[in-house]
Amino acid sequence: MKKIFLLLLSIISLNISAQKDSLQLGDKYLEDQLYLGISYIQLFNQPDNVIGSGFSYGFNSGYIKDISLVKSGRLALGIGVGYAYESFNHGYKISSQSNNVVVEVDPNIVETSGFRLHSLEFPFEIRWRTSNANRYKFWRVYSGFKISYNLKNTLEYTSNSLLTEYKNIERFNKLQYGLTIAAGYSTFNFSLYYGLTPLFKSSTLGTNPIDTKVIKLGMIFYIL
Repeated sequence: MKKIFLLLLSIISLNISAQKDSLQLGDKYLEDQLYLGISYIQLFNQPDNVIGSGFSYGFNSGYIKDISLVKSGRLALGIGVGYAYESFNHGYKISSQSNNVVVEVDPNIVETSGFRLHSLEFPFEIRWRTSNANRYKFWRVYSGFKISYNLKNTLEYTSNSLLTEYKNIERFNKLQYGLTIAAGYSTFNFSLYYGLTPLFKSSTLGTNPIDTKVIKLGMIFYIL
């Protein structure tokens, strides 16, 4: 993960000099180039007999290239790259049978099933704001979509005091995408991510397909 942070810092150092303190009102300018977010995660489209419990959360940060569409800068595109860490409870029992990962439900699992993800993310945004070259507190609404590529996943559960853990399972969908929106004023901005991709591929619980997806609600902070 250290190499990822070094790469992001290198990109930031090459581009952040684009914003100058000498900007005058009416000049073309860039905005909100760095972001840091924290979110509460909820799974949905779970099979009826699966209950995920416990607190699930995520952190993400990165760099977004701001591309103004109008001279005032109030309408822009945002294209970025970042890193995300997520940890949530899934409610499944995972086992290996004949080198295949099998997904089941274990009633003995109570707040002991976990899934940890490390991913690269690529946000794409349409940005509207009430800022100008010399105004740093303003209203914003940023909407778009995000693509994530999983670098590492660890799935675990505890049953009868026995911890079972699997890393980088093949049935996990490494490529994820979903819709995003962030809105707020100045430092405080609410964010929402609605996942469109199931977490698992070609997985069933009995005869029912597993179509578990993710929704994230949180706060995101933007920095010039």
